[in-house]
Amino acid sequence: MPDESRAPQRFNAARYCLAENARLRPDKPALVLAGPETASVLTFAEADRAVRGIAAGLEALGLPPGARVMIRMGNEADYVLAYFGALAAGLVALPSSPQLTAEEAGFLLRDADASVVVHGNGIAIEGADAQGRILLGPEAIAAMKTGPAREDYADTAAEDPATLVYTSGTTSHPKGVLHAHRAVHARRPMHAHWLGLTEADVMLHAGTMNWTYTLGVGIADPWAVGATSVVYEGPRDPGIWPALIARHRATLFAAVPSVFRQLLKYAGADASDLSSLRHGVTAGEALSAELLEAWTRATGKPLYEALGMSEVSTYVSSGPTIPVRPGSPGRPQPGRRVAILPVDGPPEPLPPDEVGLLAVHRSEPGLMLGYWNRPDEEAAVMRGDWFAGGDLARLDAEGYLWFEGRNDDLMNAMGYRVSPVEVEAALAAHPDVAEVGVAELAVRADVSVIGGFVVLKPGAVADEAALIAWCRDRLAAYKCPRAIRFLGALPRTANGKVQRKRLAAASAR
Repeated sequence: MPDESRAPQRFNAARYCLAENARLRPDKPALVLAGPETASVLTFAEADRAVRGIAAGLEALGLPPGARVMIRMGNEADYVLAYFGALAAGLVALPSSPQLTAEEAGFLLRDADASVVVHGNGIAIEGADAQGRILLGPEAIAAMKTGPAREDYADTAAEDPATLVYTSGTTSHPKGVLHAHRAVHARRPMHAHWLGLTEADVMLHAGTMNWTYTLGVGIADPWAVGATSVVYEGPRDPGIWPALIARHRATLFAAVPSVFRQLLKYAGADASDLSSLRHGVTAGEALSAELLEAWTRATGKPLYEALGMSEVSTYVSSGPTIPVRPGSPGRPQPGRRVAILPVDGPPEPLPPDEVGLLAVHRSEPGLMLGYWNRPDEEAAVMRGDWFAGGDLARLDAEGYLWFEGRNDDLMNAMGYRVSPVEVEAALAAHPDVAEVGVAELAVRADVSVIGGFVVLKPGAVADEAALIAWCRDRLAAYKCPRAIRFLGALPRTANGKVQRKRLAAASAR
């Protein structure tokens, strides 16, 4: 790997993002929290001081190095400050979504054995899950931000754990992906080869704070080069994005493809003032050739796609140095070791245009430290010296990547990986459901949603709305099925296993 992506041995991710900025450009806006009409601004000096204050406050709690700090808040500046404050103190930040139900949040808390929960108003941890934990609400964080501050950031090693993010796996519960401080430094190749990011940029990100796409591309990457981050905190109105681009003179706009699609459909992107925008960047879902063509035709602006995952971050992309090829997310960024391995057999890279498992070499500085307390699952994704996450793909003779599906049943919902097992467990608990399978369901040529395929108990009435509402009470919104199809029987193998890849076809008969 090139030196640009490998961190020095002693390295703290929070210091890397803030300390030099506070010294060189203290009064420059670091984070703009934009509402529909107004915005609040945090300078680099203010962010640096607040983060070191939170770090000192957390340190005063007597926590051991590496203790987990769960963050359960909405889209607010304190989410970012608490996240970097945990890193600055040598602790492990556990970002979580405010959409999680109490049961889902409780699982994360117990599985990670988090010592501290930083929570926003109305998003507390209650009951048995709160016992023995330190709960820090908005008032406690406000006091830390202005209280005594650490003089410097924790002297952590690049290999020390920094972030624990949860992602769906092949079981009914998500699994924790543990990343080291070095993972933030390992993002450097994407600055030139995907984002085209410089100190002069203003990055507007459409995601929520808890998502690694937002924390990485929306916050850490701009801060790493001294650029300004803009994050939206208001109602999710597709029409807001062109207005925010114009108001904040955003030069880069990051979102999932579905946001770009909504922007074109509802916000009149072709008639909006996008003069400040240099290009858009997208990840999380596959960018269809049709959407790419519609965006460039309507706006005249490039749209660069990237491929990443919770375990590795972003390592394949198009961008200023990698020409766009419609239908492909691009090529491995310079320095990344990417290969296609046989699904079965020795982990020897396949030649161009052969389909196999997409893999990243274990030398990749952005690769996770491992799965939290899941050694069996960790062993399952390592093929010799390669990490293979389950995507089937091929690399053509020019190095461009082409997807060929998944080797497992994981689904993609608005950029989040979702396990069908988790959704099936929620639906199966409904008193009217006899059998259930869950899989992606295509509703348009380039749009898929999570679909529930249900066999009802005798005498039960088919009520799609009731089943979806049942799931909403038990699952985060992005995990909930958007459609229910009722079947007489589920397609199964000779051994009785549900064939999830045949569910959509079975419902169409």
